[in-house]
Parts: sequence; C-alpha cells; structure tokens
Amino acid sequence: MTEIDIEKENAAIAKQYKELLRISYQVLSSEDKKIIRKAFDVAVDAHKDQRRKSGEAYIFHPIAVAKIVASEIGMDATSIASALLHDVVEDTEYTLEDIERMFGITVAKIVDGLTKISHLKKDKDVSMQAENFRKMLLTINDDVRVIIIKIADRLHNMQTMESMPAHKQVKIASETLYIYAPLAHRIGLYNIKTELEDLGLKYTEPEVFNDIENKIEESKEEQQEYIDNFASMIKNSLDKEELTYEIKGRFKSIFSIRRKMVKQGVTFDEVYDKFAIRIIYKTDDLDNEKFLAWKIYSIVTDHFRPNPVRLRDWISSPKSTGYEALHITVMGPKGRWVEVQIRSHRMHEVAEKGYAAHFKYKEGEQKENGLEPWLNKLQEALENHEVSAVDFVEQFKLNLYAKEIFVFTPTGDLKSLPKGATPLDFAFSIHTEVGYHTRGAKVNGKLVPLSHELQSGDQVEVITSDKSKPNANWLDYATTSRARSKIKSSLREEKKGIAEDGKEILRRKLKQLKITLDEASVNDMVSHFKLKTSLDLFYRVGIGTIDNQKLKEFASQRGNSIFNFFKNKIRRTQHTNEEINQPEVSNRYDLIVFGKEEEKLNYKLANCCNPIPGDPVFGFVTVNEGIKVHKKDCPNAVSLQANYAYRIMIAKWIDSSQEEFKALLEFTGIDNMGLVNDVTKIISSNMNVNMRDISFASNDGIFTGRVTVVVKNNSILKRLINNLKKINGIEKVTRA
Repeated sequence: MTEIDIEKENAAIAKQYKELLRISYQVLSSEDKKIIRKAFDVAVDAHKDQRRKSGEAYIFHPIAVAKIVASEIGMDATSIASALLHDVVEDTEYTLEDIERMFGITVAKIVDGLTKISHLKKDKDVSMQAENFRKMLLTINDDVRVIIIKIADRLHNMQTMESMPAHKQVKIASETLYIYAPLAHRIGLYNIKTELEDLGLKYTEPEVFNDIENKIEESKEEQQEYIDNFASMIKNSLDKEELTYEIKGRFKSIFSIRRKMVKQGVTFDEVYDKFAIRIIYKTDDLDNEKFLAWKIYSIVTDHFRPNPVRLRDWISSPKSTGYEALHITVMGPKGRWVEVQIRSHRMHEVAEKGYAAHFKYKEGEQKENGLEPWLNKLQEALENHEVSAVDFVEQFKLNLYAKEIFVFTPTGDLKSLPKGATPLDFAFSIHTEVGYHTRGAKVNGKLVPLSHELQSGDQVEVITSDKSKPNANWLDYATTSRARSKIKSSLREEKKGIAEDGKEILRRKLKQLKITLDEASVNDMVSHFKLKTSLDLFYRVGIGTIDNQKLKEFASQRGNSIFNFFKNKIRRTQHTNEEINQPEVSNRYDLIVFGKEEEKLNYKLANCCNPIPGDPVFGFVTVNEGIKVHKKDCPNAVSLQANYAYRIMIAKWIDSSQEEFKALLEFTGIDNMGLVNDVTKIISSNMNVNMRDISFASNDGIFTGRVTVVVKNNSILKRLINNLKKINGIEKVTRA
C-alpha cells in the first residue's frame, strides 16, 4: 500500500471512531469516553498488521461491531469497549492479563467469554454446533453482555459475507437462522433478529430472497400512497386531541413474508398483511402514557372497522422481552385489512433497542440490576446440564419461539407461559416442589386433565398431594423445558430407586438358584437379556419384567458351560463383533414413534446419516417420499431445521418392552362392607400399576366390578390378579 492509501485508511478509521461516539444511544460521561478511547487505541495497535478477506484493514470489523452494540442495541460504555477488544486476545499478542490490567475485571471477563466462544471449532456438524451453543449460553453466568456482543459480531459478519465461498456462506447463514436469530428475538432485539433472518435467507435461498426483495421494491410507491391515504383520514381527529405523533409504514421482513407464503401456500400478492402502520406518540407524563394509547385506539376504530379477534394488548401485559404496544387490525381504505401498531416513543425505543432501553437512564448498581430478571429467565433453560446438546438447543428454541399466553394464579398474580402450555407447566413455573407433587388442576374453577391446554386469561389452581410424584406420562403433558427437565431428572431418580430394590430381589432369587450376585454374573445376565447396563438389569427385575421363570432359564443355560462354549464358537464363526452387537440394540429399540402422541407411522431411514436403533432422531416430511428419519446430529440437520422447521416431526426409538399396556379386569363376588376399599388398596399398593377407569355395582348381594389398569408386562398383571383373588368375598377375577 502507498503512503497516500495508508493516510486515507487512517482518516477513515478516525472518522469511524468519531461516528461511534456520536451514534451511541446511552449518554456517555467523560469517564465513558476515556475507556472507549483507550479500547480503540489498543484495538488499532493490536490489529495493525491484519486484513480481512475483502482486503480492508481488520480494525474496521471491531469498530463496526462496537457501532452495532452502541446504537442498534444501545449498550453501555463497558460493552462498547469490550466490543472493540473482542478479537484482541484471540488474534493478537495481547493476553487476558493485559486486558484485565488496563480495563479491569469486567471487560476482561467479557473478552474472555467471547474468546472462549471463538475458540470453538468452526467446521462442525450439528451436534458439535449444538454443544458449542450450550457452552456459549453458559457464559451468561459470567456476563450477559458476552451474548449481546456475540450477536452484534455475527450481524456484522453476515453483512460482509460477499467475499466468502458459497459453501461457507450457506453454513454460516444456516447457523445464524438456527441459533442467533432466535436468540436475538428472545433478548427483544427485533430489528437485529429481522436483519439476521433476512440475511440468512439471502444466502440459503438467494433466488427466493431476490424475487421477494424486487417485488417489495416495485410495490413501495403504491404502499406509501396507501399509508399517506390512511394517515390523512385520521390526522384531523388526532390533531384535535393536540397529540404529538408520527405515522410510519413498516414493511414486513422478507423472511416473514416468505414464511407466510410457505405456511399458507400463497403467492407474494396473496399475502395481505405485508406491511403495518405505526402510530408513535410522544408524552413526558408516564402516568398518562397508557391512557393516550387507548385514546388513539378509539380514534382509529372510529374511522376504520376493527377485526375484534385481532386485538393484541401488549400494554396491559407486556411480553417477557419487555415489548409494549397495542396491535389492531382494521379494514383500511380500498377494503384491505391493515395492522396498526400504537406505541409511545418510550415503547418504540424498547421495541427497537430491546433491553437497553429499560435502563438507559439508570446509573451504577441499578443499571447492572436491570439485566437480572432477563438473565434469570435464560437461566431456567440452563439448569439441566444432563440433556444432550441437541435436545438442549431444541428445547431452548422451543421456548424462544413460543408465543406467550398470560394466566392468573388463584391470588390474581399474572404468569407468562408459552402458547400450548399445560397446568403441569404452570405448576413447575411456580416452584419445582409444587410441580413434583401435582395431583390435579382447576382452570376457572373446573377440574381439568393435566394435558389441558391453557388459554390467555385462565385462572389456574394446582392441587397438590405429598403422595403424588412424576410419571412417564407427564412428559406428554409438559411443554416447557423447565418442566420437562425436572420431570426427567425425577424419573431418573425413581428408576435408580427401583433398580436398588431390584438388585436386592435379584440377590435373593439368585441365591436360591445357587448363583452369587457378582460382577461376572451381572455381566452374563446383561449379555443374556440383551441389555446395555447393570442398571437396566436391576430395573427390569424391580418392575418384574425379568421374573423367576426367566432367571431359571438363565441359570440352566449358564450351568451348561459346554453348550455355551459351542454356542459362542458357532456365533464367532458366523458373525463379526459388530453383527453380534446389532440385534442387542435392535432388541432394546425396535420401533420409531412420532409426535407427542407417539404414533406409529410409515417411514424410511435417511441415507445421508443411516440412523440405527437407539440413535436420537427426528422425522422430516419430504415432498415425494413420505417421512424420512434422520439422526439429530446428521450433517443435513442444520439446514433442514433452519429452512424447513415446519416439516420437522418429533421422533424417537422406543423399547417396546418398556411400553405400558392397558388391561381390563372383571371380578365378581359376594358384596360386603369395605370390599371396594380392599380392591383399590390392593391395586394402588402394587408397584408399577396405575388405575385408569373403575366401576362397581351391587345387585341383590352379588358384587361385580370392572377396572382398567396400566401395566408394563404380563407378569405384573398376573401378580395383581393373584393378589385380588385373595380378598375375602371375591370369587373370580378375569381379564376381559
């Protein structure tokens, strides 16, 4: 580069720095400006010899990220300085100790968090990517600003991807749609979420993106004319009320127009709500703010007929991201439905900047504490470290994308839950212990099943009992990641408890068969019953799947060592090790079921990842070949999840020996006092038996009864029938 070029570049860098200070959303003190200047000088020095793929000086990237953090997200000086320094430790000779010495512990922690994320492998499949995403979210424990700067970093990378090879563009864009856009949405950074989604579409489906972009451009004039026409019709009424306001039009994002076209199967011209009209009013009196919103609502609905089912009142009940506004859909000029968003200038800032707007004018500790409620919400999703990384991401995204409903506690407190939530989700959102001991629920005073879907405005009361505890069915009723992770950990604990009892039962039974329970005999049994671990063995003994008869068969087979020797020899000559293991797995997982209802549907296994029984999987609905089943860590999973989320089906391999079955028992006998009590007591005291339906009748001293029970296998049912026959007065028990 010539001297003139270097001078030009230096002038451009200085200009960018001045602009960074000018566009900062927060009010910067002289102390703030000092720390930003110092960070800028260190970053310029650290990156002086580096260039980006496009050829420009590397320093332009950290400055651009800092500008997004300062203006788009509106963060504080600490965040702006950290954004300027975000690549320094990773790419240059400066160390974390240097940063801590110069800028203090907070900036050093943020830079360290960002460096850890960057060190994660770039070239990775979905399970690695998911694992990295989990690690990234765990850095929130240190400082939430790590995530915010990382989103800004990703936005700038997406804005400057032209010089990258096409395959890298698709990979980065898919990852953005899969992880960063939902995360920005959750923080309330709607503008950034929209831009990330549009840029993601630009690189994953360029033709679709360009087509919609051109059509929006072509119809811009016509839309502006429509907005002006709409505004002129209500302007006089608004002016009469002496309101300070502005009326703007906002086009829906390309990504959301595309999503609507696909979801509703319509063309661009048939998407009727491609744009919204915003009325943004000013008021210095916060007590009057809500009143003015409803006044404007009244004026708009005087002129245009509203659609009563399309009113969204986010002012009385703000979204959990802090978003506030009134949304109404009205029949506008030319008989077209149009969405009108009414919000104050403050509400508009919250919608544009997300969380930063809440604590713009707060100082010191207050400013730090402003992040607490939001941080706590994210923390819930991080509580369970035991789930697989992909499940973690899927659960997390489920909760990010979910629309909200608002329900009331019996005392009138308002609770926010994702759409589709059940009383069980509500119980766990109140407290883990309330969730664990849920026995039933009342919605608006009526008893409802635990699978009942809650609606906004419901009043929910949880009925608890010390004897109640989670069972496997609860996973079908719970939708939030918090409830599901708590239920899973409780079931794991219960399984361990049953396994401990099973171990003692097994010890006693083996003693009768002259076999000692030791490592060798346990390994032999695990192999014989085609199980994976000793825990599976003890659990199956505990629930009665492995009974006396099966243990006798094992003992006689084990005793015949010559038979075993020849059997193994034949097996070795016929199969490789891999082939021996295969049936064991298939034996445990022999069926794929789909959806919450665990339906049995026709499917094909995908050739790209060849899932085998037991692998974590998901179903993908193809256009011509029905349901294809892919592994969750399939190389194609990212693009399928990112681009065709509406075609993804929950799927899992199940062990049919673990399935529960219904059986109807009928009994007759001589009626006497307490007989019904004796029957129910016997059924409820039998481990692993649940009652579903029960009916009794007495006719001239003869007693008849029908009970539907849910059991894991036949041996448990036989044991139950024998116990019922022992009751005084019961003559006959049969399975219908």
